[in-house]
Amino acid sequence: MGSSPYSFRTPRDRNRLPTKQPRVFGWANSLKFRAVLVWGVLISAMGCLVVNLFYVQIVQGSLLRGIAQSHQVTQIRPFMPRRNIVDRDGNILALDRPVFTLYAHPKLFKLSKEEVAEKLSPIIERPAASLVKQFNEGDTGIQVEYSLIEDISNRVTELRLDGLELIPHQQRLYPHKEVAADIVGFVDGEHVGQAGLELSQQNILTRPSQEIRLRQMGDGSLMPDQIPAGFLNQDDLQLRLTLDTRLQRAIQPILQKQVTNVGAKKGTVIVMDAYTGELLTLASYPSYDPNQYYKAKPERYKTWAITDLYEPGSTFKPINVAIALENKTVTPDTLIDNPSVISIDDWPINGGSGGSDTVTNVVINSYNVGMVHIVDTLKPEVYYAWLRRLGLGGVVGVDLPSESPGQFKSRKTFLESHIDRAVTAFGQGFSLTPMKLVQLHATIANGGKLVTPHVIQGLFDSKGRLYWRPGLPAQRQVFSPATTKAILPMMEGVVRQGTGKAAQLPGYHVAGKTGTSQKANGFGGYSESAYVTSFVAIFPADKPRYVVLAVIDEPAGGGYGGTIAAPVVKEVLQVLTALENIPPSVPGEVGAESEGGTD
Repeated sequence: MGSSPYSFRTPRDRNRLPTKQPRVFGWANSLKFRAVLVWGVLISAMGCLVVNLFYVQIVQGSLLRGIAQSHQVTQIRPFMPRRNIVDRDGNILALDRPVFTLYAHPKLFKLSKEEVAEKLSPIIERPAASLVKQFNEGDTGIQVEYSLIEDISNRVTELRLDGLELIPHQQRLYPHKEVAADIVGFVDGEHVGQAGLELSQQNILTRPSQEIRLRQMGDGSLMPDQIPAGFLNQDDLQLRLTLDTRLQRAIQPILQKQVTNVGAKKGTVIVMDAYTGELLTLASYPSYDPNQYYKAKPERYKTWAITDLYEPGSTFKPINVAIALENKTVTPDTLIDNPSVISIDDWPINGGSGGSDTVTNVVINSYNVGMVHIVDTLKPEVYYAWLRRLGLGGVVGVDLPSESPGQFKSRKTFLESHIDRAVTAFGQGFSLTPMKLVQLHATIANGGKLVTPHVIQGLFDSKGRLYWRPGLPAQRQVFSPATTKAILPMMEGVVRQGTGKAAQLPGYHVAGKTGTSQKANGFGGYSESAYVTSFVAIFPADKPRYVVLAVIDEPAGGGYGGTIAAPVVKEVLQVLTALENIPPSVPGEVGAESEGGTD
């Protein structure tokens, strides 16, 4: 045939180029390559995992651990009742008590709404019809009553009615209601003090509580994880005051009656121990019930005896005379020129006898003109320095919130203006709080020391042991005992034969001073119809112990301190002698009628 037996090409294929075959490497299909590839992938994955673990465990470990624990662990601070407030004899003025909020869930009732209402009505003392109306407001979570006492809540529980729920909580209770309300104050729904001592002593009245840590279990239940030692212990400390609730309760209606009878805006009575500064009484009218504080006007929440300023009028005259005596510019028997009217800086000043009078008679009869001439015996700069030394223009420092500082002229104005010094002589042209006036008169009662009025004795336990006492400023000697001893007979003469005879108390020596001051009209002058009447007493005058002040603001139809405020003080002294067992003095002689005066 002429062809090779080994050739497969046909004649047609001889001129075709051979097809290029793919180049195949033998190792690509080997097991070794596959193993290397797998190991490479695994090592890369392991590397990524290690890097990720490092990032999670080391870089973000603390953060993620905290997030995890926050979901597993919770911290709570158990509620601790506030400490009680008690008076000087341990009578409770404020305490926490357990109460219950009653909720209704009508969809869970097994009885009709009418039947549930009928059973509940006599227990919570609400008409059944009003309860049914309330039940119709929704299917669940209806608040029926907010503060059921424990006895009532027990009776509700005994009904065994499905769909009623009692939630316990604490409520602040003020057993004496209006009595001492503006001293004690009140707390809001969050148990935070909003007025009085409840506000100013918030940290003292709040018992410390420790946080406990709870861990959430797999089933959602909470188990204690860390409990501080003694976290359930509750101290028995209570805040004891200087107040005498018996006296406060007796004085409140006396004050209310007089304010109402004379149509006044308001009134206050203060009784203070002149030697210690302890306040036995701080009564105000109108007042409010701290158990229902939301029903009162907010302006009643304040203790106006320390927040409101007024011009003291003639009750300041004994203080001015004490300054003159201390500086030896006059004696009790010094004759003072006392014409009926004088003019200073073209301003007329009335209220003189028309002749001459001793310093003692000027005080007894409350002569304005005579007082101007007594003060004029002092150098203006000396007089100003004394008034500042006594604290005019400042605060008393009483342990109640929102005390207002007094208002007093600048030194330059005072020294350059004769009329400013003249009106200061009879207690006008400057303002102070009733509490400041009590502090000043205490210096006359106690031998010349400036004490700090206060209502807090301290924290005591149930056995009467002292745990904490607030610090008080050291008493400061401002007048000599000789000066104050000379002032007392003058003030006793005011009650015996002068403008304060309405405060006479048979069998007792009473020293006092009346005051009637015009109120500023807001236009740089004084109102012709608005007055503040007051009377301050030192009692007993022969053995001084107490300072008593009554202030009646804006009695309708006018009046004077001797006719409006002095009778209030007399009734207060009657109660005080009975409660404190003060023995009678040698009966003092009741003198002639007052020669006159402006009070």
